[in-house]
Amino acid sequence: MKLASLAVRVALPIVLVALVWAGTPKSTNVNVKGYVLDSACAFTKGLDKPISAGCATACAKAGSPLVILTDDGTIYWPIADTTPSVGQNEKLLPFAGQKVTASGKSYERNGSRALVIEKIEPLASK
Repeated sequence: MKLASLAVRVALPIVLVALVWAGTPKSTNVNVKGYVLDSACAFTKGLDKPISAGCATACAKAGSPLVILTDDGTIYWPIADTTPSVGQNEKLLPFAGQKVTASGKSYERNGSRALVIEKIEPLASK
C-alpha cells in the first residue's frame, strides 16, 4: 500500500507537468517578407499586394486589422504576447501598403499563422 501511495505521489506531478508542457503552443523564430495590408482586402479581394498605402491606411484607421501577406500567399496575423493583449495596428500603420521584413516569433494553429513582431522595417528596393 505504501509503495502504491509513493508511486502516485511521484507520478502525479510528472503527469501534470507533461500535460501543461504538451498544451503550451510552440513558437518558431522567423523572418517574414511581405506586404502590410488590411485583412479584409487580403481575404475578400484576393490581392497579391495592397491597392495603395492610402487605402491600407484608411482601412486600418477604420478598424480593419493589418496583416502581412507574403509572396506565397501566407497571411501572418500580428499579435501581442501580453495579457491582456493589444492590437498591433499602431505598430504596423507606418508600413501600411509597403513591403517589409518582420522578424519575431511565429505561432501556427490549424492553418492560421500569427506573428509576435520583434522588429519590422521596410524592405529595401532593388
